[in-house]
Formats: sequence, structure tokens, C-alpha cells
Amino acid sequence: MIAFPVHDMHPTWTEQWWPVSYLQDLNQAKPNRFTLLDRDLVIWWEMSQQQWRVFPDVCPHRLVPLSEGRINDQGQLECPYHGWSFDGEGHCRRIPQAEAGTRPEARRSRCASLPTACGQGLLFVWMGAPDCANHEDLPLVPALEEDPDRWTVQDTFRDLPMDAITLLENVLDVSHVPFTHHKTVGRRDNAAPVEAVITREGADGFDAFWDEGPRLGKLGPQATSFRAPQLMWHDLTAKGFARILTVVYAVPIRRGECRLFARFPFRFESFVPRLLISLRPRWLQHIGNHKVLEDDQIFLHCQERVLERLGGSAAADRVFYLPTRSDVYVSALYRWLQSHGGGPFDGQPLPAVQQTDALMDRYNTHTVHCQSCSTALKRIRAARPWLWGGLWGSAALIGTGHQTWLAVVIACLSGLLLRQTALWQQGLIAGDAQPPRNKLT
Repeated sequence: MIAFPVHDMHPTWTEQWWPVSYLQDLNQAKPNRFTLLDRDLVIWWEMSQQQWRVFPDVCPHRLVPLSEGRINDQGQLECPYHGWSFDGEGHCRRIPQAEAGTRPEARRSRCASLPTACGQGLLFVWMGAPDCANHEDLPLVPALEEDPDRWTVQDTFRDLPMDAITLLENVLDVSHVPFTHHKTVGRRDNAAPVEAVITREGADGFDAFWDEGPRLGKLGPQATSFRAPQLMWHDLTAKGFARILTVVYAVPIRRGECRLFARFPFRFESFVPRLLISLRPRWLQHIGNHKVLEDDQIFLHCQERVLERLGGSAAADRVFYLPTRSDVYVSALYRWLQSHGGGPFDGQPLPAVQQTDALMDRYNTHTVHCQSCSTALKRIRAARPWLWGGLWGSAALIGTGHQTWLAVVIACLSGLLLRQTALWQQGLIAGDAQPPRNKLT
């Protein structure tokens, strides 16, 4: 049976349920690929059992990736190389080249089938010993289980060029928002001491409370929770408006790369903002999310390499200078790491620094994996030739002097739509590495 190679990784990281995709972004008609904890996985839908299955992404025959194959007419995962086919339990059900008497279901022809579970719109995979998987232990946000129909949830994801620990350190730290995200989701004028306190610490993470809360207390107190090793959320209630959560899952892909799953649940006191948010297309929201993520992506990519040279996570309390209570979240995170096995890839070197163009890539880190954004990009690309046709056709009409007023309207409309679709197309492909905080106007 093909399983995972042995990795020297602390059970803090392996004996866990990990989110690997939003359910709405998975394609039931073909295999989906994901890398988790440096292990390649294939995710596929078994129609007969109405269940998502996850295997190591390798065929036991000649070791090619099963994710390059297909779901065949029998609803089995079929290898692209020789057509070996597997059911959801990992049993090989067909070897087209086999002679009479060959047992396709022999032990060495099996794939390992990892435990899976669904919760709050996410697919989770258990990466530890299968017998230890407990569906009651899914890392879910408790507040979203309370009257779930009242929540309006916006979500996004992106593969980021940094360790999951670096991402967690960043999203837990509320004090950077007014500066790093100035003109996106923050304002420098709102910067102030963050007099937060840690109210609980343990093997499963910690809780914190900030009595004043963000924006100089204009929104109300904010509670923060970290559920080790991958989940954190901020929780505040803006009186008269909504209860607002900021939820982040930091999922380690490999050394120096992680997938961010970010969720923004709102429980509005009025139906009007809920209606307005629901009218905004998911892909358009994702373009806005990219801009916020790119506010700090470049310098975090550099920061973790400086930390590595100075000793890594184990040396954080020595090499960081943390004189204020604003850093209590970061201090608590590193205390947890040092007490519970460190990071998932400790001892492995970070890859080389990426160039800016690679750091700003949105297509490969998000769009190609997102059903909403990939569909929008196809439609935009299909529409643009028609818009060019409208522009040139109306220009020809204007030149002949016929139907001038209509031709002018069509030309103007086509030109505006060409400009807007060009901006949307670029927004789905790459960022510009120009954070709004640094722009002079």
C-alpha cells in the first residue's frame, strides 16, 4: 500500500484535522490536487458514496500522480499512465493489462485513504494515525455554530510565500493594521497602544482580550482566540451595526509556503447591509482581498529569512524586541511553539527569496483554484473580443456619418467596459506591488 514517507515532524502538526479547500471550490468531475505538510494529496469525489476522498497523490504501480488522471465511468479514480482504477477505500478495482487470475485488489496495489470530514463549508483531512481521527475534534469556530443562518460569511484563500507560523504571527498582531493596511482596511490616525491581556493559555492555544478595541475604541472591545496549531479569530461587536469575526486558518504546504483560508462572518442587526454584501460577486470581493494580503506579503517574505538567520522560532524571544503590551499575542504564540514542538518544518532551510513578480502572482496562487475567479476570468476573456468589435464597428459607423448618436453611445460604452474588464482581468492575474500606504496621493 502506498502511504506517506516518514517525516520527522512533531505530532502537534500531524495528529490534526486540516482544511484543504472550501467545498464550493472543489470540482466533483475531476481530481483536485493539494500539498499539505510537504505531502502531495489527490482529492476526489466518490459519487457512489457521496463523499470526498483523499489519497496520497501517487499510484502504487509506477508512482505517477493520480491527480493527473480522471474519474472514470465507474466513478473510480483512474491513473493516467496505465488505467489502474481505485475505489474510495483505496482498493484497486481494475488493472487493464492484468492476465487471468491476477488480483487487482492485492495489498501492494492499494492506496491509503485518509479520513475526511466537512464542516462550516470546508473540507478537512486528518493527517495522523487513521484510528485516531475523531470527527468531534474538527477545528471549527464555535460562534458560527450558534444560529448559523444569521451569519453572512465572506471567504477567500490564497497560497502565500511564507511559513504558516509567519502568517499566524501576522494575523494575531492587531497593532500593525493602522500602518501596514493604511488606506485599505486601516488608518494611521487610528494607531494607539494595544493594551491587550492574555486571559488563558494551554496546550490547545490561548485567548486574549482587548478592552478598548480597534479604531480608538470606536468599534468596541475585541476578543482573540488561537486554537493550535492552525486556527485563530478576532471577535468584536460594533453596537448598532454587527457582530464581526475575522477568521484565519494557516495551513502549512511546505517550508516557506502556506495556504491562507480567511473568513469574514457578519451578523448584522439590519437586513440592508446583509443584502448589499450578498449582491457583490465573490470574485470581485476576492480581488479586494488580494490587495489587503499584498500590503504585507513582500516584507513578511523577507522577515522570516532574517529570523531564520538569527536562530528561527526558538530564538524569537531573544531576537525580537517586544517592549509593549501590543505584542502579547506574538509572545503567546511563540511560547506555545516553544512548549509544543516548534514549527512543522523546523530544521529545513527556507527556499530562495522570490522576485517581486512571483510574490504578486494571483493566478497560480488563487484564481486557478477558485471556482468563482476562474469562471469570471474565462467570461471576461470571452467578452473582450466582442467589446473590441463593438468599439471598432461603432468607429466605422461614425466615420461614415450614419447613426452617429447611436455609434457614439456604443463606442463610449464599449470603451468603458474594455477599460473596466482590463482592470478586472489584471486583478485576477497579478498585483502591482504598490501598497496604498506608500502612494503619495
